[in-house]
Amino acid sequence: MSNSITLKVLGDYGPFSREGKSIGYRVDIGKSSYLVDCGAPLFKQIGGHGLKDIKGLFITHCHDDHKRWFTDLALFYKYAPDFTHKLTLYTTDIINDELKCSSGPALNNSLSFCRKKIEDIPYEDYIDFRTIGPHARYKLVSRDDGGGKTSLYVMGRDGSVAGPDTAKIVISTKTGKPRMLFKDPVQGEWVEPESFYPFSSDVFYENNKNVLDNGEGDTIEAVKAPVWHGLPGIGIRVKTDNESLVFSSDTVNDDVLWKQLYTEKIEQNFDNLSKEEFVSSSIIYGDINDYIERAWSEERYKEAVNAYNDAAVVHDVSMRNSVVHTDYEKLENTFLKRDGTILVHSPDRMTSEWTLSNAGKTYVIEGNVFLEKVGDKLYPMNADVYHKEAGRYYVGYKNEKGKYTVYGKDGLLSLSNDYNFNGTPLYNIDLYEDVSGKYFERLEVEDSAYVERAKGRVELVKYTEDGSSGEIIDGNKRDILNDNR
Repeated sequence: MSNSITLKVLGDYGPFSREGKSIGYRVDIGKSSYLVDCGAPLFKQIGGHGLKDIKGLFITHCHDDHKRWFTDLALFYKYAPDFTHKLTLYTTDIINDELKCSSGPALNNSLSFCRKKIEDIPYEDYIDFRTIGPHARYKLVSRDDGGGKTSLYVMGRDGSVAGPDTAKIVISTKTGKPRMLFKDPVQGEWVEPESFYPFSSDVFYENNKNVLDNGEGDTIEAVKAPVWHGLPGIGIRVKTDNESLVFSSDTVNDDVLWKQLYTEKIEQNFDNLSKEEFVSSSIIYGDINDYIERAWSEERYKEAVNAYNDAAVVHDVSMRNSVVHTDYEKLENTFLKRDGTILVHSPDRMTSEWTLSNAGKTYVIEGNVFLEKVGDKLYPMNADVYHKEAGRYYVGYKNEKGKYTVYGKDGLLSLSNDYNFNGTPLYNIDLYEDVSGKYFERLEVEDSAYVERAKGRVELVKYTEDGSSGEIIDGNKRDILNDNR
């Protein structure tokens, strides 16, 4: 019998949210529970004892809104009195290296148990790192050349050093960070291999893709081809016999751009280094973009195009001109399917005809479709409009006589014509506030609010100068609306 996939959204805002609930998810498959990213306040939402049920943490990349609680988790697993194992981390080699570097100030030192010494503590004492995704055939290695001198090399997995005709190290004069330049043996062009090749390529990656099997016939694997974010990053695919769920993570998903990345040949720039010096050099100081001749391989493009086939997708979105995310107006240029996608990472004020998620929601995946779990019932995500504002979450259904109007302008939507939106009216809707999956009439006054109470009950609270009063109310609009769709 195939296990189902249950997704709990712990946080779905980006780094600038007033709610502080940045990206984080809990995924349950059969008897196994995992975290995907840890930007949400986990200890409040799961609790220390709840973390015992978590089999591992997947990190997609090193922006803080996706890893904000990483060092706290590492410290908790090490020092909590009733925990007997380290934090199990699943990510790629390169992302793990960056986590190790960035977490050093929080993890490298502590007091001894007698409190009389400051001890050095290696990262490995906190983290049980397990690679997901293939190992690269080449990597940058710092090696002692003797006499206390250390040098950087491009080294193969077999310990051999790559010559300058195969690979080079370009050290940025802006950041001091080394990056690898690699000569693609097929096209004979210089590329940055971590960007150029998908995980399926056996030119730069080993054949073993290090797919996690949870022991119940379900798998979790790293997806890289469609992830384009500027720093090392991956998506995560969770797969059972009948269901597939992909976390696309932060990315620019745009077919027009992707085609340019693999079709455009870039001329090398030798203004600061002669071509002869470039050919003979193993280490170069400068800008690696002066020497990259093609950004993506055709193989990566084809894999990116098909990466979300037959999968329900959790996709990070932004409004416009975000540079490193998918802009809402460009969603039609993607290979995402509207009825199989929920959008996260959205700003606090956003209106969307694609499904927006919200922290606290629970979904069950059926095939490649999200069904929201409310109590013991499952509901389709079938609203015409989703809206987030001031930390609250709304759904809208079209109605000619509806009280609210949806406006459009340059591919973006709004529920009102304020803050200089100046859009064109598109249609009217009835708008409901969604509280824990239950629908309630939108409140128009600032002195009232819906508040979730124990056992899924919702209280309408009214505030006055003398205090507050409230009553428990029923939200039955959702059943009516779903029955009529």
